[in-house]
Amino acid sequence: MRVLGIDPGLTRCGVGVVEGDIGRQVRLVGVGVVRTDAALDVANRLAEVEAGLESWFDEYRPDVVAVERVFAQQNLNTVIGTAQASGVAALVGARRGLPVAFHTPSEVKAAVTGSGRADKAQVGAMVVRILKLASAPRPADAADALALAICHLWRGGSSNRYAAAVARAKGIA
Repeated sequence: MRVLGIDPGLTRCGVGVVEGDIGRQVRLVGVGVVRTDAALDVANRLAEVEAGLESWFDEYRPDVVAVERVFAQQNLNTVIGTAQASGVAALVGARRGLPVAFHTPSEVKAAVTGSGRADKAQVGAMVVRILKLASAPRPADAADALALAICHLWRGGSSNRYAAAVARAKGIA
């Protein structure tokens, strides 16, 4: 199964694609960041996030999408932008008929490190180990997107096989 993990953000939206299955080695397919110009208004930034994500969907053709669930943060402006980018990510996946799953940050951390309280450095180190990389992808948003994809494979991947197969059969995935 091919999973596109998305760490939503208005300035930097992390994206990572992995392939694998429960009990098998997870393989890196692609990783990067969709960036927007902070000088643009929010509507245009969201359009840039959408265009960037559409490009990733076109190139990597995922079976399922895993998006980080937005949680309350101290900075209200940050959480609003993150929620808006998250909605764009879900919309792009839904338009293609793909299953879209949401995972909390603590769920992702627990899946890849064994602790829901792990810090970004620990998550990055485990992404390196799991995917057998030379170093953690930068910025951290990219590594977080890979962690989301890995989490989905290990925790929720099998429940989405049917929906992914149906989407492929319909020619929309």
